[in-house]
Amino acid sequence: MGSRSARESLATTFRSLRHRNFRLYWIGQLVSLIGTWMQTVAQGWLMHRLTSSPFMLGLLGFCQFAPVLLFSLWAGVIADRVDKRKLLLVTQSVAMAQAILLAAITSAGIVQPWMVLALAVLFGIFNAFDLPARQTLLVEMVGKEDLTNAIALNSAAFNAARVIGPAFAGVLVATTGEQGCFWINALSYVAVIYSLWLIRVAARPAEQGASRALQHLREGVEYSWRTGPIRNLLILLGIASGLGFQYMILLPVFTRDILHAGPSVYGLLVSSFGVGSLLSAVVLTRSLDRWALRRNLLVGLASSGIAMGTFAWSRWVPLSAAMGLIAGFGLILYVASTNTLIQHTVEDRFRGRVMSLYTMMLIGTAPLGSLLLGSIAQRFHAPVATSVSALALLGGALWVSYRLRVIAAREAAQPISVPMTEKLG
Repeated sequence: MGSRSARESLATTFRSLRHRNFRLYWIGQLVSLIGTWMQTVAQGWLMHRLTSSPFMLGLLGFCQFAPVLLFSLWAGVIADRVDKRKLLLVTQSVAMAQAILLAAITSAGIVQPWMVLALAVLFGIFNAFDLPARQTLLVEMVGKEDLTNAIALNSAAFNAARVIGPAFAGVLVATTGEQGCFWINALSYVAVIYSLWLIRVAARPAEQGASRALQHLREGVEYSWRTGPIRNLLILLGIASGLGFQYMILLPVFTRDILHAGPSVYGLLVSSFGVGSLLSAVVLTRSLDRWALRRNLLVGLASSGIAMGTFAWSRWVPLSAAMGLIAGFGLILYVASTNTLIQHTVEDRFRGRVMSLYTMMLIGTAPLGSLLLGSIAQRFHAPVATSVSALALLGGALWVSYRLRVIAAREAAQPISVPMTEKLG
């Protein structure tokens, strides 16, 4: 009886993998993301080794994420109008070329900070088109009935890679240098490109006309603004992500200058955030109702804010790693719940454009936060900058707490079944 219950629980946890397309995509993405996290860790370490400047780490974040702010809205229009699988084949191929180029110049010993920044801009450009296509392809692969589980498993793959990749990267950077991570990342793209090649989804005809595209874009923005729950979720995400999620850019500073450690500890710290994120993603594979998802927003922001503030002033590696785990858990609990609430609220015809706004708020706001926190760290040191991130997350938690009380009072006054679209509205 217990064995059957365990099998049923396991089948429920991984139910979206029964879809062939999603199963292929998920495996390929997991392999590729391990390489991507290895490159992310090595790239930050390389920049700090070359410059020893917190501001340059902030500038690196700005260069990597600014294109998302500039192009993500147009990327959403394109994602609603073209074959998403083909679009992803293009973006992943460009990503492989970028990784090869970064590996080559590092191996040749000619790498300069401006080269790293230029390649970060290229990464940001293809990422701006890649992310909305990924988000909207999910529903085409699994359907709405398994969408929540697919989002959670997608997040689990991302965060499993976030554990494995940095751990390997820390050892590899310490023994062979950053170029080894870059070469492995380039090779890892073969897996996701091959899986995308095997996927078969219904093709949709492409629409033409720049004027129609502009109208398409405006319609998506107007729809998101007038749909209160989506508007509220996106604005909160932009603030939380822009200021609260930029801890990664300063981790090399914490490692080298505050904890006085090397690349292996740097990899450990990144992995600790990843372990917490992975645990959160596993929790989210369960079926959750509207109120559970709403509560996740509050719990995620509050726990990550408290942990981030403690991490900022820790001078002991085990404590820093433990706080990283808690912060990672909270951040993914918040982000994945936001994604799920939006995906269940949005109308299918606006999905690509709304998810491009989601991408812009999640990643496109990072350039401003990266520059701001890099500048604060340059002048007042990294703990002060990370404390600003913690305060932004705690401020978001206070706002969600207020909104939940308003919604609870409204629903108590009108005890009618509230549809899924009335979230945080």
